[in-house]
Amino acid sequence: MDAKLEIRPITHSDYHHYIDDLAHLRMRVFREWPYLYDGDMDYERTYLRSYVDNERTFMVGAFCAGDIVGASTAMPLADHDEAFAAPLRSAGYDISQIFYLAESVLLPAFRGLGAGRQFFDLREAEAVRQGFSKAVFSAVIRNADAPEKPQDYVPLDAFWQRIGYRQLADIKASFPWKDLGDKEETEKSMAFWMKSLR
Repeated sequence: MDAKLEIRPITHSDYHHYIDDLAHLRMRVFREWPYLYDGDMDYERTYLRSYVDNERTFMVGAFCAGDIVGASTAMPLADHDEAFAAPLRSAGYDISQIFYLAESVLLPAFRGLGAGRQFFDLREAEAVRQGFSKAVFSAVIRNADAPEKPQDYVPLDAFWQRIGYRQLADIKASFPWKDLGDKEETEKSMAFWMKSLR
């Protein structure tokens, strides 16, 4: 691709300018396997409002020719949804020391250019700046034999391991959303991946 991809943090005071962009990116990217998310703008705007209202949230944008084509977010786990904090707290982790890496979404045409690694590097640096000792994210668990799975799908597990994350095999979260083609939300099992930052 000829166009240059610029990855940079977004100033917190500018978050509100990008909420609809991030909502559209989430709905488009998370429609893909393995999330199969059937989203809507009302839910997205409500969900993303928490990023604008929280001074400790962090957002990175991927820009091409001035247009936002990807984004990545993070916040203290204690400030995120309790559905993700509770399993780790029950397992004995100090929630106050964990920075939660939320979504990373990037349009397909811009993948493979290094944005994913920069998304992680910038969020981890912010976690350290805010004094956190661990970073964690969650990923949906799907049946590997599901008919919806594309034949050319390559899971990101090897990439995550390469940059220092390990899966917490015995700890899971549960979170609901509506899959494509479904009429109602269903609970999804989510695996945790964690990295020590110091």
